[in-house]
Amino acid sequence: MSSNKKARTQPSYELVYWPGIPGRGEFIRLAFEAAGVSYKDVANESKDGIKSVTSLIAQESTGDSDGNPPAFAPPALRIPGEGRNGKALVIYQTPSILSYLGDKIGLAGNDEAEKAWILSHTLTALDLNNEAHDTHHPVAVSKYYEDQKEESLKRATDFRENRIPKFLGFFERVLKGNQEQGKGKYLVGDKLSYADTTLWHVLSGLEFAFPQEIKAIKGDYDLLFGAFYDSVKEQNGLKEYLASDRRQPFSMGIFRHYPELDRQ
Repeated sequence: MSSNKKARTQPSYELVYWPGIPGRGEFIRLAFEAAGVSYKDVANESKDGIKSVTSLIAQESTGDSDGNPPAFAPPALRIPGEGRNGKALVIYQTPSILSYLGDKIGLAGNDEAEKAWILSHTLTALDLNNEAHDTHHPVAVSKYYEDQKEESLKRATDFRENRIPKFLGFFERVLKGNQEQGKGKYLVGDKLSYADTTLWHVLSGLEFAFPQEIKAIKGDYDLLFGAFYDSVKEQNGLKEYLASDRRQPFSMGIFRHYPELDRQ
């Protein structure tokens, strides 16, 4: 991990996610990196780390030896010593992990109201993330994109014309509503939260998947693609991470660039 990480005062965090793609695991990575908290990206850092993913979601599993129930899908977070009887705790689902980590790593807000807003904005950004995925897999996740290209074109057209403006317009209004405290840089309050890092990654993914569309409309969202986007990527910890080879490139994960699905 990078040399400027804070001295470890938290448990030893282990992220369990598929190697080689940002995917939903990236939302967890960005939170850790922004907070300067050390973690182990098991499948990317260990030669046989993929086994941690496959064992996590094994169809026959009814739980692990530490008393954790089975996980439906990665990402999952394993925290040694934080489970029952001093054993490891394993939690899954991206928003569940972020909500658990928020207070512990300083990205959850200053009071109960801010915590609730941060989680709400995070869930909304993740809805946008999921809808972006469904543009190239609108019929079945188990089928190849090539098996559903006609349906994908219809879904992507609606996504570009209706859904992207709806979500981006909402977040632009959120930034404007928090202008006095956040100065256009933060969704909630006057400091970075996991809602900010989550939304930032979704915007980054949209720029990769739909570059022509985002180029054409970003001028309509001055705060979102101005102060907010630039501020998040320049945060201490994040700037270094985003420039490193530890940042997995977009490819064939949630965000995929099919030119035919983009603005023509």
